[in-house]
Amino acid sequence: MASMNLASSPVGESCAQVGSDGYYEKAQKECRAFIKQLRRQFGQEPTGARLYIRSQSHDFGSYYEVECKFDDNYEESVNYAYELEANLPEEWDDEAKLEIAGAVI
Repeated sequence: MASMNLASSPVGESCAQVGSDGYYEKAQKECRAFIKQLRRQFGQEPTGARLYIRSQSHDFGSYYEVECKFDDNYEESVNYAYELEANLPEEWDDEAKLEIAGAVI
């Protein structure tokens, strides 16, 4: 299995900052919303691929990002991971904005 670090939010959006008040809750919410947005945009993960939130160590504490784990024995899962990496969204979509704001969707 291989994994590819993607991001914690769309590339053109600001995100929760490590060390800020409420970082853990905000970052987790953003990452969950980002995974759902990626699934809306690129479809559900194929066999051998999985989107998940990964904790990474940092000087100021742990930070969270979305990763794609994929099995290189499944061409479709490899293609999915590289498609995500090459085409990460610039902005939150409307559903993600509602989710982050705490609206029921």
